[in-house]
Amino acid sequence: MFKKILIANRGEIACRVMKTAKKMGIKTVAVYSEADKDALFVSMADESVCIGPPPSKESYLAMDKIIAACKQTGAEAVHPGYGFLSENAEFSRRLEEEGIVFIGPKHYSVARMGDKIESKKLALEAKVNTIPGYNDAIGTPEQAVEIAKGIGYPVMIKASAGGGGKGLRVAYNDKEAFEGFASCKTEAKNAFGDDRVFIEKFVEEPRHIEIQVLGDAHGNCVYLHERECSIQRRHQKVIEEAPSPFLDPAMRKAMGEQAVALAKAVNYQSAGTVEFVVGGKDKSFYFLEMNTRLQVEHPVTECITGLDLVEQMIRVAAGEKLAFKQEDLKIDGWAMECRINAEDPFRGFLPSTGRLVKFAPPPEQHGVRVDTGVYEGGEISMYYDSMIAKLIVHAPTRDSAIAKMRDALNAFVIRGVAANISFQAALMQHPRFLSGDFNTGLIAESYPRGFDASMVPHDDPAMLVAVAAAMHRQYQSRNAQISGQMPGHEYKPGSDFVVRLEDGTDHEVNVAPATGGWDVSFGGECYAIRSDWQFGQPLYRGTLGGEHFCMQVERRGLKYRLFHWGTQADIMVMSARAAHLQSLMPHKAPPDMSKFLLSPMPGLLTQIAVAPGQEVKAGEVLAKIEAMKMENVLKAERDCVVDALLAKPGESLAVDQPIIGFK
Repeated sequence: MFKKILIANRGEIACRVMKTAKKMGIKTVAVYSEADKDALFVSMADESVCIGPPPSKESYLAMDKIIAACKQTGAEAVHPGYGFLSENAEFSRRLEEEGIVFIGPKHYSVARMGDKIESKKLALEAKVNTIPGYNDAIGTPEQAVEIAKGIGYPVMIKASAGGGGKGLRVAYNDKEAFEGFASCKTEAKNAFGDDRVFIEKFVEEPRHIEIQVLGDAHGNCVYLHERECSIQRRHQKVIEEAPSPFLDPAMRKAMGEQAVALAKAVNYQSAGTVEFVVGGKDKSFYFLEMNTRLQVEHPVTECITGLDLVEQMIRVAAGEKLAFKQEDLKIDGWAMECRINAEDPFRGFLPSTGRLVKFAPPPEQHGVRVDTGVYEGGEISMYYDSMIAKLIVHAPTRDSAIAKMRDALNAFVIRGVAANISFQAALMQHPRFLSGDFNTGLIAESYPRGFDASMVPHDDPAMLVAVAAAMHRQYQSRNAQISGQMPGHEYKPGSDFVVRLEDGTDHEVNVAPATGGWDVSFGGECYAIRSDWQFGQPLYRGTLGGEHFCMQVERRGLKYRLFHWGTQADIMVMSARAAHLQSLMPHKAPPDMSKFLLSPMPGLLTQIAVAPGQEVKAGEVLAKIEAMKMENVLKAERDCVVDALLAKPGESLAVDQPIIGFK
């Protein structure tokens, strides 16, 4: 067994590998960029080496620097995590030449299966079901359009070296094929250093189901059942679960056996994933691609099999045989994973960067697991992936797993950067998700104009009113005690308040002290709020009328933001006099910014596609911004004429910074 390994990655996955290595008694080495010098994974490692500036090409993708770090520290093996160099055959080969073990498949397996074009040809030879398409690299946008028309729309344009939703577009017409090809090439070049692109038929109403495989150097290969990964936004996974609610035992066996056949065809030695697209109506399944690395969603497989996949990868790389056979692998319960990302679901899921003012994940107990690489006070950088953490739950049944995930999401508090927790919670109560009858289009179909928490109204607005009023009264009591007034004699400016919901409705309430909480009266009803919440805790827990509730409450002046199972309410609590005065105040309109193209996110301005005086038609590209490894194309919303360019390519933009002015 190795004595020391280097992790050629960062963030959550670097921390994840280090935890297993420590459990196995193996010392670890972290390599980090200048942007990550204060990152959690650096402090967790036994040794660390700085390998360059923040851009990935100058640090985490720099093979020479990583190999030099191995030699400097005496690391015997390298675990690549996922992304970066994890599916780079040249990196695996160079390590082997240097006498350093790559904790993953052999370089020839990576080359054949990590290349989506070659892997599809190999799948055909291995008699694995494949999707119709053009399986060679495409040279020009014009060629892409002709091929797409030949296959028949819709088509999927994919980067050969792509993964994680990057370098992938769906086109429904010639214009989308032309533009999608160009975007895929650029995004793939930046993310993977390989701009080859191919096209295949897009299966409509598809489900995305993947099979986890594990092979050793002694000819043994097994499948560790499936993961359901159909809940996606823009081809990036949002929620994963294992097993799939769609598969029956016969289909699971058929898909598993095809996955193993494909792995054996390239003498696969490590953990890997064979992805399938599955027709929702006829249950036909087709090989999509093989990921020759550890997947982001590997924890759900670990939960239902009881195996540590990182440990298995290390043991296989050290030459050990698998200690189990296919018949030993049973399914234990149900597991789910939510990806908690630094993105704002209320602003089109735009990336969010900055300092984590508050980071309070739920406790890791009773089947709840949190995999993360951040900490309270740390920075979310614009240079890397947007994932803050992975929230995983394990329970006996799917229904109980969903209930546990709801509670865990409700207990997860992040402040300082926007996060997608409320969106995840809304999905956890979506009727189609609950039924298990969904496909990869669920999010796009359910939120065609974007996500809005008001689309999931709270089933009892009175609860929000009562909790907000009780919170406000408790804040008053606390502030009075802090100022030195005796309990029972604190200043009471009146227990009559007006609670204003974000729908504009006002509710006159009376709040009276009671043992263990408050009695809130309005609308002819009395709501008993009894809570064990203490100041400094992230959640307000308690009972209302004997029923348990638990919600996040954020105070912002007189306002409260309440989150509860995917709903959100911005609530104002004020005295009756203040409410009256506010209604008399004139409304001040915000400044008109309609004649400017504003940056919707922090990021790097990579291109301005127009010039002053140019006439622009609706839908034309205006500029491109790169943020968190994704290229974001900004297009004109209507016909206009360019007046002035207010930013330059290469400039780092802030949110709402003007880029272009229009006449």
